[in-house]
Amino acid sequence: MGGFFGAASREDCVFDVFYGTDYHSHLGTRRAGLAFYHPEEGFEKAIHSIESTPFRTKFTSEFNSMKGIYGIGCISDFEAQPIFVRSHHGSFAITTVGKITNSDQIVEEILKNKTHFFEMQNGEINQTELVAAIINQKDNFIDGIRYAQEIIEGSISMLILTPLGIYVARDKLGRTPIAVGKKDDGSFCAAFEDFSYLNLGYKHYKDMGPGEIAVFTLDSFTTLVQPGTKRKICAFLWVYYGYPTSSYEGISVEKMRYKCGALLAKRDKEQGDVHPDIVAGVPDSGIAHAIGYANASGIPYVRPFIKYTPTWPRSFMPPSQAKRDLIAKMKLIPITELIKDQSLLLIDDSIVRGTQLRETADFLYESGAKEVHIRLGCPAIMYRCRYLNFSRSGSDLDLITRRIIVELEGCDPEPEIIAEYADPDSERHARMVERIRDEMHFTSLRYPRPDDMLEAIGLPDDEVCTYCWNGRG
Repeated sequence: MGGFFGAASREDCVFDVFYGTDYHSHLGTRRAGLAFYHPEEGFEKAIHSIESTPFRTKFTSEFNSMKGIYGIGCISDFEAQPIFVRSHHGSFAITTVGKITNSDQIVEEILKNKTHFFEMQNGEINQTELVAAIINQKDNFIDGIRYAQEIIEGSISMLILTPLGIYVARDKLGRTPIAVGKKDDGSFCAAFEDFSYLNLGYKHYKDMGPGEIAVFTLDSFTTLVQPGTKRKICAFLWVYYGYPTSSYEGISVEKMRYKCGALLAKRDKEQGDVHPDIVAGVPDSGIAHAIGYANASGIPYVRPFIKYTPTWPRSFMPPSQAKRDLIAKMKLIPITELIKDQSLLLIDDSIVRGTQLRETADFLYESGAKEVHIRLGCPAIMYRCRYLNFSRSGSDLDLITRRIIVELEGCDPEPEIIAEYADPDSERHARMVERIRDEMHFTSLRYPRPDDMLEAIGLPDDEVCTYCWNGRG
């Protein structure tokens, strides 16, 4: 995943871009970068690894030395960016958020012209460099950005820093958000997260629409290409990615999670077969769901364990999944007095591979829990994401659902059979959930229904991407 922030200011925008970018630190763990343009100093850029050190610490020297009336910054899980480009469009810096699933095809097409070469990084082409190369195939920025939006399969949103202003473009179907803020002095900013600019003196100006292309300068924000009418924003923004203070399309992340938890409680009440003593959430993204469940059910909300973060701000810094799982486990410190002899209902945002949540359940049993009932903040994940950089590597068979399906069917079945497993009313779904429950050592396990999830989000079904649940993007 990743996030970005761009700002313009007659005096100096470094302060705003530095802290605005820092407010996106929950979206990425590997690299971060800043780029600025000043009429006298020209372009400046800095990129650092943030795998073991927070953004602010790594960029302190740049914060004190850089100058700019225009600036962009990014947090990234993959590419080193922003990158600088010199082309027939002039000099510019660019940063992107998203995922290109047909990059090999696009690269081959560009290389046919024999006018471009790509630097390889760990065997891959920098996605942001590829976007710049696509834009450079056309005569101007607007046509180039539109061309990129048209040919890219997946999603790409971008900020482009030029001496005359900052171009900002949301991906064609609006799978990722872009919010715009405005100060009283008329200056603008654009960001992935709308809360990132509120403490910097900006007020919310607008949410950009799907495929919208705009440019903002020192005192204006101009839409160059009007937004499209079709939208497919990622449901996982509310489930997992979004910081509690975020909102997308005007819908609060925290409020959505409360609603989801309340609907989980409603379903449990209808079933009438689970009677926990306490409700808890896995820190951090399961907490709001648990509060919503507790408020709706009347069952006390407690914190039976606390995440220790003073020296481990990130749970998945190491390159290997095994080490990431170990560190995630090490960060949870139990409060045995709140666990011993209790029937506990625990809510997490999702199950992907299942390793961490199984270890958490075992950890609760070892701490004296009598029962551990598990509820999830989203339906069963059946497919790896094709549209965001949440899961660039790995296959569908890494998912616990798909592994269990293979065990039950004796093979990796056709999509029609997988669709049955995704249907919460089917016998196959019930068998899958029961097998996962047994393997994970849970007392009980329930996922929210897809219709409940969409009700909690509050957008029409056809405006939300649910590919990871049902294969329909």
